[in-house]
Amino acid sequence: MSELRARGIMSGTCSHGGIYSVNHPGLVKADFSTNVNPLGISKKVLKSIQKNLGKLSSLYPDPECIDLKKHIVNYLDIGLKLDCICVGNGATEIIHDFARAFAQGKVTIPAPTFCEYELASRRMGADILFIPLKNLMLDTELIIQKAKKQAAIFLCNPNNPTGLFSAAAIKKIVESVDNSTKVLIDECFIELVDDDGHHNQRHSMINKINEFDNLVVLRSLTKSFGLAGLRVGYSVCNPRLASKLSANRIPWNVNGVAQMAAIAALNDMSHLAKAKRIIKKERKYMWSRIKKKMRTFTPCRSDANYFLIHLKNKNSLQVRDSMLMKRGVLVRDCSTFTGMGHEYIRVAVKTRKENLLLIDALESVDDT
Repeated sequence: MSELRARGIMSGTCSHGGIYSVNHPGLVKADFSTNVNPLGISKKVLKSIQKNLGKLSSLYPDPECIDLKKHIVNYLDIGLKLDCICVGNGATEIIHDFARAFAQGKVTIPAPTFCEYELASRRMGADILFIPLKNLMLDTELIIQKAKKQAAIFLCNPNNPTGLFSAAAIKKIVESVDNSTKVLIDECFIELVDDDGHHNQRHSMINKINEFDNLVVLRSLTKSFGLAGLRVGYSVCNPRLASKLSANRIPWNVNGVAQMAAIAALNDMSHLAKAKRIIKKERKYMWSRIKKKMRTFTPCRSDANYFLIHLKNKNSLQVRDSMLMKRGVLVRDCSTFTGMGHEYIRVAVKTRKENLLLIDALESVDDT
């Protein structure tokens, strides 16, 4: 089946991982259902928060996030101006801003993917066309064919939950659609992908924003720098699109502590570099252990800080709940992703100590 409408068989609800995704969050000893930096927040950022918390808590934050934008520009180092940057209360806020600005009419979403694209588009009354992945990869030609003259396309790379797509496929889609079709490329996990350097220019489209007038690239400090609880994301696009994106933004949308923490995080690149080394090593270890030692779990290849596990003769929701009850380990049940059934769970890559807990929890339900 090559395509399905939003209200059809593939339509799902928007659910997320995290300890509050289950009825008894106190049971969670190790959370593998969310994909953030395995080291969490850096010590330098934590010290900065502790030092400035009192002052920042009683001041209104900068509504334009000027200092943070300057640090983002310096961090990306591709010659951007400040008016190319929009900062949000997490990347999710910018997804909804994008939908309000551009997703009025028909939109295309490959599936499965991050559910907020669907939720944001539904809120605008958009007619959503899902294009199923082929072997967990983009069906590039079908997307190009179906997305002509549509209002918007949502692309996620690395895709949540499947992993990295081909950069050539992403570029071909952007090149082929009408200029009036706005394209959001969500690169919130790109900095944690295996590659040389923290920018991953080989996979990213962020340096193409001047080449394509219809392109918006989304990034997050939540995933790369462990700021999930503080909520900081940003987008990069040409100033005209940025102005439309921010038109509906509420004042003081990013709090002062989050702005300060984001600046401190961008100044601590050693933290990200260390996390990338851990992810590459530990993912290989986890993948090998699961592949070789278990009968009913098959890990899927991934270049990101998470990967899918295919289940044989098991139900993903039951596996999640059983692992949580037996070992206090929470994994992501993928049945809530539009287009996925009950055959997959998704796990984050964490530190060796935590990953051993996951292996033990998987083994506890492997033969049940």
